[in-house]
Amino acid sequence: MAALFGRRLRRGATSTAVAAAAIAALAASQAPGATPAPRPDGGTTADVTPPAADTVTGGSQYYTELPPLNTPNKPGSSIGKPGAQGPAEAGIPASVLAAYRQAEATLKESKPQCRLPWQLLAAIGKVESGQARGGQVNAQGTTNAPILGPVLNGAGFANIPDTDGGQYDGDSVHDRAVGPMQFIPSTWATWGRDANGDGAKDPNNVFDAALAAGLYLCAGDRDLSIDSERNAAILSYNHSQEYLNTVLSWLEFYRNGTHEVPDGSGVLPSGNGPLNPEPSTSPSTSPSTSPSVDATHPPSKPHKPGTPKPPGGSGSPTTPPTTPPGDGTTTPPGDGGSPGGPTTPPAQPVVGHLEKAGGDGLSAVAGSLFAGRATVKAETDAGKPVAGTAVQFEIVGDTDAHFEGTPAKIVVTTGKDGTATAPAVRAGEKAGSFTVKASVKTGGVAAVQYAATVTARQADTVARTDDAALTAAPGAEFANPVTVKATVKGAAVAGTAVKVSMVTADSGPYFKDEAGKPVRALDGLKTDADGKLQLPKIYADDTAGTFDLRIEAAGGAVLTVHLTVEAPK
Repeated sequence: MAALFGRRLRRGATSTAVAAAAIAALAASQAPGATPAPRPDGGTTADVTPPAADTVTGGSQYYTELPPLNTPNKPGSSIGKPGAQGPAEAGIPASVLAAYRQAEATLKESKPQCRLPWQLLAAIGKVESGQARGGQVNAQGTTNAPILGPVLNGAGFANIPDTDGGQYDGDSVHDRAVGPMQFIPSTWATWGRDANGDGAKDPNNVFDAALAAGLYLCAGDRDLSIDSERNAAILSYNHSQEYLNTVLSWLEFYRNGTHEVPDGSGVLPSGNGPLNPEPSTSPSTSPSTSPSVDATHPPSKPHKPGTPKPPGGSGSPTTPPTTPPGDGTTTPPGDGGSPGGPTTPPAQPVVGHLEKAGGDGLSAVAGSLFAGRATVKAETDAGKPVAGTAVQFEIVGDTDAHFEGTPAKIVVTTGKDGTATAPAVRAGEKAGSFTVKASVKTGGVAAVQYAATVTARQADTVARTDDAALTAAPGAEFANPVTVKATVKGAAVAGTAVKVSMVTADSGPYFKDEAGKPVRALDGLKTDADGKLQLPKIYADDTAGTFDLRIEAAGGAVLTVHLTVEAPK
């Protein structure tokens, strides 16, 4: 792997000397994990060459370009604001950034001990695919064209026979790393997840791939806040010390600040990497035959399509695309001077209306993600889709729900099919209804609104926390309080709504309202952070006997408690 990395480094955007110096500086500065992690046998991780099955990518190629030496923003500056100051490399496409943050939030609930930072996913996504080719994804977060690594046929890379029948990589002989996080199909079969709620586990979808990558990094009982465990996780992704150093350099860069940019406008690494727009029919793919495109720095000379990109880093000429990277179209070569003659850009279609394209009936339990996502389609008056339109999604109403990892408003650009999908919405603790509103700046175009509902957290069991006797003398108060705990599948349910009522409404034990008057039913109670609720004091009137107190938690869990009123013996 070290020899292979050397070939990649010489072909990368950064010269060998500069890249080596930057990595040396990273190690010299004692950045976390910059040096090889020690092994029990006295060696280091750099000495180990495990079988390809031990890595996600199977030893596939990756980008070696390092971040700029200056930090993107001052530490502590705001993150996620469009147009934030900092170098272009600090910009992460909106959908890609939302996917990383959603994966972090999901794992914070399901594997809190892992402590996965979204910046680690961003660093790996940068190195593996240049943030999905600079954010070339559609409204659902799926790449506009497949991102494929080289054929893993043993020619310069691992030899991995086909495991998916060509389902994901289009190759029924050998496997290839697939998607923005570059999973080999056999690994995806284990770790793949449906994170965007479309019913499919797609390695080409940035939401699915980001969650799968997070789960893979969090495998076992890893705690990624510990340097050695974080480094082991990165090395399990691609077992190379140079790969580890490159990822760590981007991790540190993103931790110093970043900002959101529109999908499709991210900066592409100018070195080699998995930018193949569709499955190759050639028996192998080497880094030199996969030229990349730096959309932000057009070359001074054209580069003929189909010919290997000459070595030399960022100075090597490439052809600026006339359409977004990945659709296989390039500007025709000229005579060796400037690219083809001037052309008149086609007129941008005008949006005539917005219509719903999915996401009706949004509902969620407090604190959880909504399963659906608001999706709209921009069309002309003639009903043709309009691509490249900025759609603003906004949460409106008295609610604490919010877009996952983003503020209450976010702008999403429509894809080729004219659709734009809002990020996933996370319900807050406040039950009730609100609206997700989608609008464009084009005058006269009516906004589209989606109704959303948050229900209280639900429990399947409610039980007392003790078995103390609940007795009182007539006209006295019950000495022991009633404390209950709500759970779902054995786990405490915080913030779930609870109703309590005396079965006999006109006599027997009672509570007191604020004015001190008897009441025999209470509503609006909620469990605390541990799922517990202590009921107010209960008083007995002059009626002796045994009475039932009904306690019902949201979700249908019911507990009946017996109260006894009798004179002291």
